[in-house]
Amino acid sequence: MLAIIGVLAFIVALLFSVMLHELGHFLFAKRYGMKVTEFFLGFGKRLWSFTKGETEFGIKAIPAGGYCRIVGMSAREELPVEDTDRAFYKASVGKRLIVLGAGSALHFVLGFVLLFTLFAAVGTAAITPNVESVADCYTTLNGKCPSTGPILPAKAAGILPGDRITAINGKAVTNWSKDVLAIRNSPGVPVSLSLLRKDAEITVTLTPVPQVVNGKSVGIIGVINSLGMLRQNPYDSTIHAWQLGRELFTSSISSLGSLPGKIPALISETFGGKKRDPQGLVGVVGVAQASAQTVSDSKLAWNERIATFIMIIASLNIFVGIFNLLPLLPLDGGHMAIAIVDGIRNTWARLRKRQTPRPIDVETLTPITIVVFIFLAALSLLLLAADIFNPVHFNL
Repeated sequence: MLAIIGVLAFIVALLFSVMLHELGHFLFAKRYGMKVTEFFLGFGKRLWSFTKGETEFGIKAIPAGGYCRIVGMSAREELPVEDTDRAFYKASVGKRLIVLGAGSALHFVLGFVLLFTLFAAVGTAAITPNVESVADCYTTLNGKCPSTGPILPAKAAGILPGDRITAINGKAVTNWSKDVLAIRNSPGVPVSLSLLRKDAEITVTLTPVPQVVNGKSVGIIGVINSLGMLRQNPYDSTIHAWQLGRELFTSSISSLGSLPGKIPALISETFGGKKRDPQGLVGVVGVAQASAQTVSDSKLAWNERIATFIMIIASLNIFVGIFNLLPLLPLDGGHMAIAIVDGIRNTWARLRKRQTPRPIDVETLTPITIVVFIFLAALSLLLLAADIFNPVHFNL
């Protein structure tokens, strides 16, 4: 049941991402006066729709994406006289680039918002101030403390498992990984700890004992803290969401660059029965399987499952946003490349004081579009077969 919930959650998230992508095109097309006649989720037979203004909104039978139809995407398209000036190809190059890039831009925005939500609301795995266990000594021999070994400070001070360290030397603990440095940097120097034990506040003073770590003397008190989910303040969440988003962005570019080289291995894994590489190519079905595995994993707490699911969706949005910017028709990046070439041609004509040339006719590039479409369709079918007959097992 939980696996089904995971798949459904992924489908909803995917459709929302598609809708947001097309909404980017729609909003900026309308902003620049272009005429948008259709805004649909899915392809094929129309299941439901309504018309508002000059645009028909609706859902179609095959939930494999969506589209936003802007009139005049091709210079050959026959348009009513009243729509001629609102054609896409009549807009300036800058406006065309913004309309085309808006879809990917909203993928990036959604990815950042999801990562911010992860850090600020859900939390990420981190060491907490909660004491999980208290050590008796430095080392054990056959499971026992050496008879001559000293008792560590935490044990001597009466700290117990379940205590929560709320302050160090009077300074409130907000991030244990940073605040613990007050102890680490105090070997042989008395330290005051404020503890919360059930509902009681307790203060103890102890002296961290020196221990050499990587050639440096640090103070230890002999506690092992528990692992939990740490939420961060809005400022830190913004910084960490940006940093992680940048890492996902660069890794997605690397993945796209290595995509052609991974296809032979995928073919071998699909038809040769080899074990799937978790770092290899994975299709939509494979990502849905990862979502199902995440939600149904009993080893994870619910907030950990949600955090992993958010990471999956954020990564997917960033990857899709970059993929759509590839300069290949029929992707948005292909149309953007044509707009850029148009801009160069226009600038060259202006410098030579010649008439502005007609926009490049997209339909003349149909053979290229067909080749790219066939390649993407074949890759999609290969990934579908691999994900169904030899699914990848993720180490989530």
